[in-house]
Amino acid sequence: MPIKIYNTLHNAKEEFVPVEEGKVKMYVCGPTTYNYIHLGNARPIVAFDVIRRYFAYRGYDVTYVQNFTDVDDKIINRANEENMDPKKLAEKYIEAYFEDADRLGVKRADVHPRVTEHMQDIIDMVQTIMDNGLAYEVNGDVYFEVRKFAPYGKLSGRSLDEMQAGARIAVGEQKRDPLDFALWKAAKPGEPAWDSPWGKGRPGWHIECSAMSTKYLGKTFDIHGGGADLIFPHHENEIAQSEGCNGCESVHYWIHNGFITINSEKMSKSLGNFFLLRDILDKFPGPVVRFYLMSTHYRSPLDFDDQKLIAAEKSLHRIWNTYRIAEEKAVLLGKNPGEDSDAPEQLDRLVAETREKFIAAMDDDFNTSLALACMFDLCRDVNGIINVSGFVGGEKTVAAIKGVLAFFCEINGVMNVIIPQEEEGADDMSNDLLNLLMEIRSRARSQKDWTTADFIRDELKKIGIVIEDTPDGPRWKKESGI
Repeated sequence: MPIKIYNTLHNAKEEFVPVEEGKVKMYVCGPTTYNYIHLGNARPIVAFDVIRRYFAYRGYDVTYVQNFTDVDDKIINRANEENMDPKKLAEKYIEAYFEDADRLGVKRADVHPRVTEHMQDIIDMVQTIMDNGLAYEVNGDVYFEVRKFAPYGKLSGRSLDEMQAGARIAVGEQKRDPLDFALWKAAKPGEPAWDSPWGKGRPGWHIECSAMSTKYLGKTFDIHGGGADLIFPHHENEIAQSEGCNGCESVHYWIHNGFITINSEKMSKSLGNFFLLRDILDKFPGPVVRFYLMSTHYRSPLDFDDQKLIAAEKSLHRIWNTYRIAEEKAVLLGKNPGEDSDAPEQLDRLVAETREKFIAAMDDDFNTSLALACMFDLCRDVNGIINVSGFVGGEKTVAAIKGVLAFFCEINGVMNVIIPQEEEGADDMSNDLLNLLMEIRSRARSQKDWTTADFIRDELKKIGIVIEDTPDGPRWKKESGI
């Protein structure tokens, strides 16, 4: 079954056909590094990490590029406020970005280019656009002449008349038309600047992504991603620059994620209604935040509140408990290690059907919401099977259950939920002690020593360990936290 992608360029789902067979080349706009990233910034980071992982699972060789804008008006202004060198300020927040992204389980891009490291590439592209008659220079500023690029507006669906109505020429700008946008800005006193054919200056916002995507992925590549707020003007201008320079289609599929909202209003720094990702990660584990971000289809808006994160945490517990119960069942009911029984036909069929449903959901424009629903249906059905008193599951049975859950979680980037820290290193002793307490409690119950049995149960509950008494004996689970 082919992968279908909603292409903003045509406002329709389209079958994915790569530029080069077996390969996927992706460019995703990264952050402007003047502050810590907020939860709204984290959504595209996670969404495109999942898309990248899924393409790799489907057998594609993926080249993934995500940039850092490390010179910009916002960076300069913030550096002045903090009396700090702009380059050092940007570096501080790039390091912070990686810390936050690592906590979300986001894989590093194959290339993380920075604007300041690609000045010559940017200058060369600006010069080519000028040579092609699509840009002009005024006193050290270089502007793209929008009305000379006929397809302008094809991504956003806006006409020149609509854009003209809202366009303005800012104080100090010398462009010929309000629609024109800056490719290169002449240096101002005290600002970072680089030598160019038009004098000292620095790039406009949009040209950097055109130059870096072309450098690493070629003149035409498969996928360009980012938030829906970038469709206009940023991505519209990228198309004009890249195609105006190279004379060919720049990107085949434009993918845009929806906003995170607060009370139905977009989360953003400019509105002051944002929550820093690292503050949220101090309250909730990274896999929980990631799972919350994936719980809604990437193109749909996602409203923020703590209750949704709490619900995500409980959902992850369901997965982990299914995994753990299956393992315990094999230990309790399995025969001798060398006498493993075959997995029941019912379970084999269930695992195969669920995998097919998961793939179908992801093939349909990376529908993580539906894919996760498949996972929870699996957990429900598996629990129903393995909780039957007479069920005997050996290593093959457990491997089938654990394998399909691990498959889901690897693609979704929450693998450390299935293989949690509690199972490693010093925490092995904690598990052994809990199992010992369970054994002591069971002996107390068999001797009708209800006082001791209830004391163990109640004291464990105080520290977040819940005991469940089942037909196959007692088992423990964590009440909260991953």
